[in-house]
Amino acid sequence: MHIRVNIHEAGALRNQRYAFTDRFTLVSELLQNARRAGARRIEVRYDEPTQSLQVSDDGGGIQDFQALLSLHASGWSPALREAEQAFGVGFSQCLYSARRCRVTSGAQQVDFDCAAALAQQPIEVTNTDASLPGTCVHLQGVPLPDWQARIERLCVGFPVPVWLNGQELPRPLGLDALDTQASAIGQVFLLGRHDGWSNTDLMVFLQGLCVWRSPYSVVTQVNVVHLDSRQFLARLPDRDKLVDEDVQLARIQATVQHAWHQVLLGRLQQLDELHFLERYYRSVQRWQQNALLNGLTLLPREVCQRIEHYPEQTEAGWERYLQPCTAPVSRQAIEDGTVQLIALSPLDGSNAARWMLARACGAVRCDRTALHADHWVQRHVQSLDDLPVEVTARGALRQAAFHGRWVDAMVVLCEVVRITMGQTCIDLVDEGLFHDGVVYIPANAWSGKAVRQASRFIDGYQHVHDADAQAEEEALAQLIQHVRCRDPLPTLRSLLGDLHLERYPALQEQTFILQVGDQDHALVVECLATAGGAHAQS
Repeated sequence: MHIRVNIHEAGALRNQRYAFTDRFTLVSELLQNARRAGARRIEVRYDEPTQSLQVSDDGGGIQDFQALLSLHASGWSPALREAEQAFGVGFSQCLYSARRCRVTSGAQQVDFDCAAALAQQPIEVTNTDASLPGTCVHLQGVPLPDWQARIERLCVGFPVPVWLNGQELPRPLGLDALDTQASAIGQVFLLGRHDGWSNTDLMVFLQGLCVWRSPYSVVTQVNVVHLDSRQFLARLPDRDKLVDEDVQLARIQATVQHAWHQVLLGRLQQLDELHFLERYYRSVQRWQQNALLNGLTLLPREVCQRIEHYPEQTEAGWERYLQPCTAPVSRQAIEDGTVQLIALSPLDGSNAARWMLARACGAVRCDRTALHADHWVQRHVQSLDDLPVEVTARGALRQAAFHGRWVDAMVVLCEVVRITMGQTCIDLVDEGLFHDGVVYIPANAWSGKAVRQASRFIDGYQHVHDADAQAEEEALAQLIQHVRCRDPLPTLRSLLGDLHLERYPALQEQTFILQVGDQDHALVVECLATAGGAHAQS
């Protein structure tokens, strides 16, 4: 007994309708057929109320109507079948999506009910009164929601001009609209090749239709690849994805990256270092071509930052106390000691002293991770994260406890705050510092901004509490003022003003004697009542 693979025609025809994922496949297939027929212009008309779709072209027309309705038997020439893998299944989507179909080409025409055609009833080919150049496909009963936007998206990279209801559709990514270059996989357009304003978003086309695009990409801001159809296959029947997509995408992306390497290498030979870095450094980063920078004597401005403002904790990635260098740092300036490069983690509650010392020394923070591991600068960057640091208060000392909603610390007021790290020592006299649970305030510092070194003022839901930060900064400034004040009367008046005594009716029109003593007798209050001569003491 022998058996063999067999095809149940009725079942295959019935189930083929479930192979297509999108009814717009019929539009893309009709466009493809027109292109393969050599069309130089394609007209698409759609009437939404009647659900009537018509696609006509000026191509070579249909030589054999039977081939049009023979599934999996392409009527195209052997050369085209080999070049484009035309399998003869796309037109069947018209049969499943429409109620009635009329196809006219040259002096012949077929006009049939789609359900009857799928039931394999005979279809008569008739002669027309006039010969029509090209082909016209007219479908009735085709619902196409959001049809205009969808057809426009279908045509953004199509090689043949397409008119929709009398208006030519823009094709900004078509081969005739792009300045492409040849590659091993097809034609490649590199966004920013001439001006450096690139990104890594990508759109990939096969035979003029998009088969892959980067998520959230914008049509006018993408790199474009038009694949060689002899090397790549689109998945049947929709042809909107590549066969072996993961493997082929890796190949495509590697090719685009190599193309960028060649472009950047050429620009490096054409431009001086300064202009190359200013124009193409972003592309170097985005396309992982850092090794190209190893031989340059200038560092990109983006990898070097000066500590321009008072260091404080901020939201991740928003280090507002840092500013990019206004000009690239040279290798000579680094090697002769004019510029000192450091590596230092973002400011948190434990490393403010390191940041204050680096700022005082005029050091430049270098993001060495943005450069190749073999770059010459790597050996010139000193990491401060692991070096021990010592903070001491010098001169007359005063202390007070500060209790806020976010910051709890001892406040030490002194003449000078000294920061020592290795052989380097600097003195702070104008700005406060938070270190190891203590807020150090030198002689000329009156601001409370050191609380911003102690806390980010960001809760567990990543909400920033600016009002709390401002309130605690003001409270610390007021505490500093109180502790430093040597005139007792203004100090007391300031303290009483903070209490808002008008809120307490029992204290109105009362007279008090206040005595502030030492730690054993810290406070004595005597009340002389105005009515009845009552006397109380606590």
